[in-house]
Amino acid sequence: MSTELRVTDPMSVPTYSDTALQRWLAAWLYDPRDVVFLRLTLKAVALMVPAMALMFWHFAWWQAPLFWGLQLGWLLPSIILMLHNTMHRPFFKRRAWLTHGHAYLMSSLFGIPTGYMEHHVAMHHVENNLPNDLSSTMKYDRDNFFHFLRYFTRFMLTSHVELTSYLVKHGRGRLAFRAMASDAVHVALMVGLGLLNWRATLVCFVVPYATVRFLMMMGNWGQHAFIDPERPGDSYVNSITCINSPYNHKAFNDGYHIGHHVKANRHWAQMPQDFLDSRQRYIQERCIVFENLDFFLVSLLLFAHRYDVLARRFVRLDGLERPDAEVMAFLKSRTRPFVIDQPVTAALPAA
Repeated sequence: MSTELRVTDPMSVPTYSDTALQRWLAAWLYDPRDVVFLRLTLKAVALMVPAMALMFWHFAWWQAPLFWGLQLGWLLPSIILMLHNTMHRPFFKRRAWLTHGHAYLMSSLFGIPTGYMEHHVAMHHVENNLPNDLSSTMKYDRDNFFHFLRYFTRFMLTSHVELTSYLVKHGRGRLAFRAMASDAVHVALMVGLGLLNWRATLVCFVVPYATVRFLMMMGNWGQHAFIDPERPGDSYVNSITCINSPYNHKAFNDGYHIGHHVKANRHWAQMPQDFLDSRQRYIQERCIVFENLDFFLVSLLLFAHRYDVLARRFVRLDGLERPDAEVMAFLKSRTRPFVIDQPVTAALPAA
């Protein structure tokens, strides 16, 4: 393999004509680069609201796969990662209620957990996949689909209680109330609409509510499937990065998960260059980087025990031609379950 490392993921934000609409949208934001998020929001509302209205007005089962193709297939990846970016960086100027309202609107249209920010920022990034992380993958066999089902079932059945308990214990009672109250409103909305039209509610709200949670946990599984048991709290070796993937073009460079955990508020367009600039650090830390894969495909390949495919997509950052068999053994060593006998603090290596 050549020592040259080429990245094809987006390294700049989309550009738009200097129109009155563009200037008006940018004026609402802390960072004008985030106009792409407002434009995505307008597109999502313009497509989803009429589609949902049609389902409730004149329902037919044949419409369901078309609706899910629009909602879950086409729009969802961009919407989830838009919310992910806006929860890590200031979004609307001096109007916190607009940021929260924007997140709740997208959650209601796409079935995204309304406690996404509280779970992800106030808990997951704090605990960094260590045992106190409610979404930690450490104790699971990460190439075992049945272990993933246990992982997902726990999240579906207990996450509300566990997240509330965690946030209250850590003095974040306001966040706990906001997460639980917003989800209660979300569920109440589905119940109320179900009384109006249960079939349309099932398609538009209930199925996405469960499906999105499954997909988000499957994504987190892939993001934290390979862990160095000697340094489980180190973001360089408890996360992975996926480069040169179509998913990165659709999901605002979400594949750069190591870089995201090292600096959570890094702008998405800066992630590929940061990866290139940090190449020697990634080599030194023995980071796991895949090319032309996304986290969901990583999870699926693990469930199928296709370490051979993972090895072929593994990026030899140092340019050395290590055989696939050696890489497969290395990857397998990072997927085994383990338990930490003594408390470990999440820590980032010095930059």
